[in-house]
Amino acid sequence: MHMNVAPHLLTEDRAEYERVLDEALGSARERPELAGTGGRLTPAQLRAMALNATALITTAAAAEYEHFVKVREENRAASNRPRAAGPDESPGAVAVLTVLVPVLAGTAAAIFLLVGALVHVIAPRAALGTTLLTAGLAFGALAAAGLLCAGAGLLLTALRNSPAEVSGAPAPEDELALARAAWRHALLEQGVVPFLHAALAATAPDPAEPPPDPALP
Repeated sequence: MHMNVAPHLLTEDRAEYERVLDEALGSARERPELAGTGGRLTPAQLRAMALNATALITTAAAAEYEHFVKVREENRAASNRPRAAGPDESPGAVAVLTVLVPVLAGTAAAIFLLVGALVHVIAPRAALGTTLLTAGLAFGALAAAGLLCAGAGLLLTALRNSPAEVSGAPAPEDELALARAAWRHALLEQGVVPFLHAALAATAPDPAEPPPDPALP
């Protein structure tokens, strides 16, 4: 069973906590529950009280803060993890070979077909003409196969380099931003604002108590 116990607020998140607190105090006039700010207690007094009660206030957003810290640590671990070494053959060399093979094969096919046709016209009975034509057809087939392989390689490269959003999974940076926003919202609405409201209510005058007589010393 998960206990709603706030993890210790890390030093690097202290400034974020203070920013959330300042945002709450800055928007106090827009919140009916904080209408007494500046009257019974000044914003500076409320801020000092909230800073002294950091451990209590952050407990209200314990689950969100724990998730935020976990996501941040996972991102840091992933960024520091050494990448596996790739194969010795670079992708650039493969791309060059993929382009050169159909070009060279096509050039050879054109030369063999042209020379074979000329030989066949000059000496129809010569076996050399038939051999050259056969070789030209073979190189033509090789060029066609090379073109197909190049097209498949380009398609695979495009799919490999497609954005991560296509798969529906958020990028690590987006997941971290969402976790931080969820913690800030919970900290503000469930921790800071209720604490400030309780502090103002505790210092409110008792309505049953008659106001002091101004004529009395």
